[in-house]
Amino acid sequence: MTSCIMAHCIDPPDAEKEKTGIVALQIKERDVPHSELIIALLSNAVAQFKKYKCPRMKSHLMVQMGEEYYHAKDYTKALKLLDYVMCDYRTERWWGLLTAIVSTALRCAYLMASVRDYMIYCMELLGRASTLKEEQKLRIEKNLIKVLKNEVPEAEPECDPASVTAARALWNDRMALAGSNEFTIEVQDYIPFIQCKAKFQSPSFHVDQPIQLQVFLRADCPHPVSFNKLSVSLSNQEYNQWCVVESVGQESMSLLPGKTKCYNFSFVAKTEDVGKKIEMTGIELMLGSDGGGRCVFVGWRGAGGDAASTHEALLASRSSRRCGRAVEARQELDWDSLSIQPSTMIISRVPKISVQLSHQPPALNNEMYCISLTIQSQEGGVARDVKLTAGLKPGQDANLGQTTHVTLDCSKVCDDTAPALLPDVPLGDLNPGQQLERCVYVKCVSTGPRVFLFHVAYSIDTSVEGRQIVCKCHKDETVTIETVVPFEVSVKFVSTKFEPLERVAVDIPFLLMTDILSSSPWPLLLASSSLQLLTMTTNTAQLQSQLQEVVLQTDECASECFCLRCPPLTNSSTTVATGQYLISWRRKSSGADSPLIQTAVALPHVILESVPLYIHADLPSFGRVRESLSVRYHIENRTALVQEVEMAVEPSDAFMFSGLKQVRLRILPGSEQQMLYNYYPLMAGYQTLPQLNISLPRCLTTNTHTLRRFLPQRIFVKPQGRQLDDASIAAA
Repeated sequence: MTSCIMAHCIDPPDAEKEKTGIVALQIKERDVPHSELIIALLSNAVAQFKKYKCPRMKSHLMVQMGEEYYHAKDYTKALKLLDYVMCDYRTERWWGLLTAIVSTALRCAYLMASVRDYMIYCMELLGRASTLKEEQKLRIEKNLIKVLKNEVPEAEPECDPASVTAARALWNDRMALAGSNEFTIEVQDYIPFIQCKAKFQSPSFHVDQPIQLQVFLRADCPHPVSFNKLSVSLSNQEYNQWCVVESVGQESMSLLPGKTKCYNFSFVAKTEDVGKKIEMTGIELMLGSDGGGRCVFVGWRGAGGDAASTHEALLASRSSRRCGRAVEARQELDWDSLSIQPSTMIISRVPKISVQLSHQPPALNNEMYCISLTIQSQEGGVARDVKLTAGLKPGQDANLGQTTHVTLDCSKVCDDTAPALLPDVPLGDLNPGQQLERCVYVKCVSTGPRVFLFHVAYSIDTSVEGRQIVCKCHKDETVTIETVVPFEVSVKFVSTKFEPLERVAVDIPFLLMTDILSSSPWPLLLASSSLQLLTMTTNTAQLQSQLQEVVLQTDECASECFCLRCPPLTNSSTTVATGQYLISWRRKSSGADSPLIQTAVALPHVILESVPLYIHADLPSFGRVRESLSVRYHIENRTALVQEVEMAVEPSDAFMFSGLKQVRLRILPGSEQQMLYNYYPLMAGYQTLPQLNISLPRCLTTNTHTLRRFLPQRIFVKPQGRQLDDASIAAA
């Protein structure tokens, strides 16, 4: 009973009417824009995955959107989306997915009758990245050849028949347009069916050598590929005419499948391009012909390569390291191991001259250091317009440029106006085998190492592959020279008793002593010396150098002594400048006509002091035991007041004396008092003289030590000699 009721509820009351309703719903369903709904949902999904940085998922959804546009027959948007995501799949090397996407894009290009896009995708599906079967590649290659011949290609499989009919009409219209038969296709970002790699045979070429470059081509399609022209574009377009190869007559050039073909180009560089880089800017291969068909220029940027070349070269390098010499034994070129050399440098011709330097380092500070330069030609012809650039090498410390001076004139010492670098000094022409000598003189004001450059440039005529060119050659020689101080000068002030002085008394003689210590590894000739005094005066009428023509070896010392006096000053200054000590010298090994170098040494300032009383003594240079020794003391009043002087003689065990033991004197301003004593030595040898105790009651700030510091302290006493009588002389 229950089953009968359920069967009655399921069965339609009118089966025919229900069937008609279902058909009506299906017909109405066709009007619903399913593709638009799906594309909108996919677009939202792409935005979501883009926001959360899921690039692979985003690319997958964009492929689905492109396919949905294809089913919606919106081929322009489909092609735009698919072309956008192809780069990701090429980079990831998903060849199966890439082949499916390119196949869909090829159908879109066919149905749109887009000749350019159709040829691009045909080239990629014929390439090494395509996973299509052989018969499919054969069909695509035939279609590509038809397009190159300006014929309508066959329809792609799985295309809508109605769309194919419309596409054929579009293709027929394209065939009728004669003005659109030339195409330029850049395949650098694709993986085409023709591979290209180019390289210069060397990273650099001399200007007198022909520049050689090679272009390697390889076809990956099933059948041989014919082309009519191959050209290489260079950064200097004047060389492009030498890098073109074209088919002769009706015969075209061809590439065999899987075989590498090499094309060699050679040209002569221009002399004005020396020092410049020549780069490959592009390579073009012309498919098809101008007569009745389409002409397609397949182009590569730079020196070739495509989207997969970099990774293939990396794998090849790893494989070659693992296989070792087994790879070298192969006769055929390994395409993946071919490297790209996109640029080369034009360098000057190898000079055939010798440049030799002769000198005696180290250089001495301020001297005219001689560097002898010998240039000898080994050229087969005349070296014309020889020029010399000599001096401090550029690029060093800026201070060295201000303290280095170079000249060719040895007759005088160059001044500060002389440059640090002498540019383009003309030397004339140089015949084969001829030798030329020049001397360059360098003056280094400061010490330290310096790098000197000697640049010899010349021109010579030569022939390269039958072309006469004028080559500019140059030879560079550099030398590092250390500059040292020739000698050290020390100066000191001493009293007339050779005792060091911290202060100099006004109008009282003192000694200036100079020591010259040679630190030069070469002998030095001291020609003369002199003093340039500012406030001091000399005690001698004419100062004569005590170092004339003195030769100093290494670590030897030469000393000189001058007796000076500081006159009373009008101002109240307590410190005065002494002046300069001038030394004229040169290397002993230099010629007699070499200029003398004058070194000025600034003398130290002295501190002055005034003494109220100046006491000095006249005594012989030595005494003799038990013989009278006369000593006269001179006491001068240097003040404007009358000075009372109390003087007492201290007893000594080595002397007896006669004279006033204790005396009190009055000395007028500017006058002098003399005291005479007779000393009687009792012992031989260096003996201390009886000391004077002097005091000035009117000048309490002056003590005895200050007043008697100018007096001699000791004297040498000779022993008493024996007197020979006549008998002893006769006995002798």
